[in-house]
Amino acid sequence: MPIVTLSTDIGQQDYIVGAIKGQLLQSNADLNLVDISHYLSQSNFPEAAYICGNAFKYFPDKTIHIVIINFFEKKSDNILVAEYNNQYIICADNGLLTMITDTNPVRVYKLPYKHSETFLQTTQHIASFIQQLINGKSLIETVEVFTDYLIKFPLKPMATGEWIKGQIIFIDNFENVVINITKPIFEEYRKGRAFSIVLKRNEEIESLSNNYLTVPEGEKLAWFNSAGYLELAVNKGNMAGLFGLQGFNELNYKEGKSMQNKLFYSNVTIFFH
Repeated sequence: MPIVTLSTDIGQQDYIVGAIKGQLLQSNADLNLVDISHYLSQSNFPEAAYICGNAFKYFPDKTIHIVIINFFEKKSDNILVAEYNNQYIICADNGLLTMITDTNPVRVYKLPYKHSETFLQTTQHIASFIQQLINGKSLIETVEVFTDYLIKFPLKPMATGEWIKGQIIFIDNFENVVINITKPIFEEYRKGRAFSIVLKRNEEIESLSNNYLTVPEGEKLAWFNSAGYLELAVNKGNMAGLFGLQGFNELNYKEGKSMQNKLFYSNVTIFFH
């Protein structure tokens, strides 16, 4: 069965997600619909890119991923359709595509829509397009090549020879905190040296753990999670709440807000010595 995934910022408290699934199933009752998340943040694109990018890579070839985040954030005449890693990504032209792929996809196309349409009229067009794709039509037969799309890339850590500062890109339901520092980047700047991850109240983490069981209950730890990103946690505890940490906010970033306390709590610094 063809696989279609849904990733949205809609939540599941009303009928919209169910309606979208109904539209897809009306077009093809044999679709295998898979939910990635419906609680992605409208103001944290790095979080959406982290979740989608790390989930998509586990799906088989020809999977179709629909990403609905800030769908109407900016006035655009197109929805993007991209081929990437033998899969398809459908999303708004708001910069999220290149944040998910961390590159310019080889081929990007545009699926036009009208601003006068309702949200569900637009998703109906997407459902109809997906059915054409499943029926064997090539992208070039159904949509136009598009090159003038918005490009954004994931935030990169700031670093010198003595420290590296990463941004908080995700806080999970257990309030474990994921930083945009991967293990290769960490080791590149560490160069075999000792390190200190500095937290609020001048508390530090000075070693890496393999999992949560490495430290006693209630103790803080740092480890590289299964996605390869630095994660800070408290065993059976609440890292974000305990240390006042909060995730990246797209709106504050675009507006240039840089209050000292906000920057402190949304960034984590590692010192090498």
